[in-house]
Amino acid sequence: PSSLVLTAFLALHSTPPSSSFSFKNMTDFLKAAKPYVIGGASGMAATCVIQPIDIVKVRLQLGATGGPFGVAASIIKNEGFGTLYTGLSAGLLRQATYTTARLGLFKNISEELQNRNGKGKPLPLHLKALAGLSAGGLAAMVGSPADLSLIRMQADGTLPVAERRNYKGVMDAMGAIVKEDGIGGLFRGAGPTIVRAMALNMGMLASNEQAKEILVANGVTGMNATLGASALAGFVASAFSLPFDYVKTQLQKQKPDANGKLPYAGTLDCAMKTLAEGGPLKFYTGFPTYYVRIAPHAMFTLIFQDALTKFVKKQGI
Repeated sequence: PSSLVLTAFLALHSTPPSSSFSFKNMTDFLKAAKPYVIGGASGMAATCVIQPIDIVKVRLQLGATGGPFGVAASIIKNEGFGTLYTGLSAGLLRQATYTTARLGLFKNISEELQNRNGKGKPLPLHLKALAGLSAGGLAAMVGSPADLSLIRMQADGTLPVAERRNYKGVMDAMGAIVKEDGIGGLFRGAGPTIVRAMALNMGMLASNEQAKEILVANGVTGMNATLGASALAGFVASAFSLPFDYVKTQLQKQKPDANGKLPYAGTLDCAMKTLAEGGPLKFYTGFPTYYVRIAPHAMFTLIFQDALTKFVKKQGI
C-alpha cells in the first residue's frame, strides 16, 4: 500500500517518461524513495524495542489494574514472557506501511512548503503542523488494516478462554476479520485511527522539528538535540493523541452482544458514552504508559533514521 502513495507522489512530480529506462531514472527513483525506505526501516526497528510497552498500554486501556509494572509482571507470570511480543508481526507490518508513508510524506510535504515559503527561511510552526497533520492522515489510511489486526491480537489475551480467537499471526488475524466482517471490516475504526494519527503526527513531527531548531540555536547539537527534541515531541504527541487513541481502541476491540448489536454506534457515540461514564480524565487512562511508549518510540525512530540517513549518504545514494 505504501508503494501506491509513493507512486502517486512520483507521478505528480516526475518529468514525462522517456522511451527507455535510464540510469538517471533509477537515480531519481532512489532519491524519491529514500525518505520512505529510511522512515519505514526506522519505525520497524523502534517497534522491536517498544512492543512490550505497547502490550501493557493496551491492557491498561482495556481495564487491567495494578499499574504498568504490575500488569507486565502479571502477563509474564500468567501468560509467559513471549506474550509481551504478541502482535509483533502486525506491528512491523503497520510500521512498514504507516511509518513508511508518514515519515516519507512529511519530508516531501515539508520540502514543498519550504520551497513555497522561501529557501533559507525557517518553516513556521503552523506549516510544520500542517505537514504533520497531512502526512499522518494520509498514512493512517494506508496502515489502518495492520493497526486493527495489531489491536485485535493484543486484546485477544484479555478475553475469556472460550471467546479467544487465538490468532497465529497478522495474516491469520486479517483473514479472520475479513471472514467475519468482510473487506470493510479491515477498516473498522479507521475514522478515529486517521484522526488520532493526524493529532499524533501534528504534535510529534511539528514539535520535534521546532524543538530541534530551538535547541540548535542555543548551542545544543548532535545526539543531545535529537534526544531532547524527540522527548518533548513524545509528550506533546501523547497529550494530543491519547483521547483519540482511547476511542479508537474501544471501537476496534468491541464485539457484538447476543443480539448482534455493537456497544458503540460510532466514534461520537463512543466518545459521549466514555465522557458520561468516566468524565474527561477517562480518555487519559494509561497516560504514563502511553507516554513511555510514544516518547521512546519517537526517540528510537529518530536515532535509527539519523543513523540510516548517514549510512545511505556514505554509500552515495
